[in-house]
Amino acid sequence: MIWAYLKIGIFGFGGGYAMLSLVERSVVGPGWISEQMFTDIVAISQMTPGPIGINSATYIGYVAPGQVSGGTLASPLWGFLGSLLCTLTVTVPSFFLVIKASHFIRKHNESGVIKAIFAGLRPVLIGLIASAAIMLMNWENFSPDHDTRTLVSSIAICITAFCLVYFKINIRGKRRSMHPILVICLMGLAGFILYY
Repeated sequence: MIWAYLKIGIFGFGGGYAMLSLVERSVVGPGWISEQMFTDIVAISQMTPGPIGINSATYIGYVAPGQVSGGTLASPLWGFLGSLLCTLTVTVPSFFLVIKASHFIRKHNESGVIKAIFAGLRPVLIGLIASAAIMLMNWENFSPDHDTRTLVSSIAICITAFCLVYFKINIRGKRRSMHPILVICLMGLAGFILYY
């Protein structure tokens, strides 16, 4: 896990969503956690305060020792140690890289080379975030039990949430989009009514 999160900390640029495909390949590929657990971790990481990359590293570091070892490392002590190591490994390299890069960029901020590098990185980041969005559109998120009713309900909740946040509606005489926190609460209530 330390090696995997060291690579994520060094090469995972562009924020948490841009890092998701790298995290997924690094932790689901070797079998440390299942695809279902990964999507649950992403959901939990989005709901808790803080960056999604660090939150997911902490959570994966906690659950992975018990998953991989067949239960022999399932104690909270191993989970705490895994959380600590994964969180430090994903944050410390990027901390030092940001310090070095910011010094270099500040020194050469008018350079055409630096401007060209950033111009090339912007589309890459958009592509990484789009790949994370597509990666999260899977059966585990929309219908873990492969039930058609659950699939249709989940797609309806997804489309409704997107429309409420993206499109402007008339709220108290002003046209504005609905606040994301309100949408989360409403869709959580809809999920409770539909699935409980």
